[in-house]
Amino acid sequence: SISSVTSAASFPAASMTLISTTTASSSSTVSITSGIDSTYPIYVFKFINIHPATDSSSADAELLFQVDTGTNTNYNQAITSTYFRSQHDESGSSGALGYRTSGDLAQGTGFQKLAEGQGADNDQSLSGTLHLFNPSNTTFVKHFLSNVTYSHHGDYTMNAYVSGYVNTTTALTRVQFKMTNGNIDSGTIKLYGIKDS
Repeated sequence: SISSVTSAASFPAASMTLISTTTASSSSTVSITSGIDSTYPIYVFKFINIHPATDSSSADAELLFQVDTGTNTNYNQAITSTYFRSQHDESGSSGALGYRTSGDLAQGTGFQKLAEGQGADNDQSLSGTLHLFNPSNTTFVKHFLSNVTYSHHGDYTMNAYVSGYVNTTTALTRVQFKMTNGNIDSGTIKLYGIKDS
């Protein structure tokens, strides 16, 4: 019974804090250039209905990200990553789970794929998360972990898992998102900070 409880002051506060909301509208890039600092040990980006302007059946339109330090805007930090995905088509005739060498980086300084083969039909989009761990730390490399679900241009549902590290001990301060081809037609990216447990 909790009938005798008179105070809840010691109960923990909510662990996630909304820092910013960015809405894409025919955007060539979406850059988050503030709010990433030493305030939180974990930052979470939530992707809500990210819709590409270009369909991947005609030209690659896949969500990418890169990071940078200080006030730099080159977005070319060295990343080592791993990428695998599962898939299942609308007809129920084809399903698969596999590693994607076309999605990983080995000390690459290009943008990291978070998805492959996105569709741009009116009802197709991508949603999911990207975790960035301790970006302000100046001792260790910066780990990240992404999980997104999206509609493939071939009418598959796809679930992509990407993880890795940014190979720098310099504090990260900014993140940029874009498509491999074309604009981000619409969608929302929310940035949250997670407090220490």
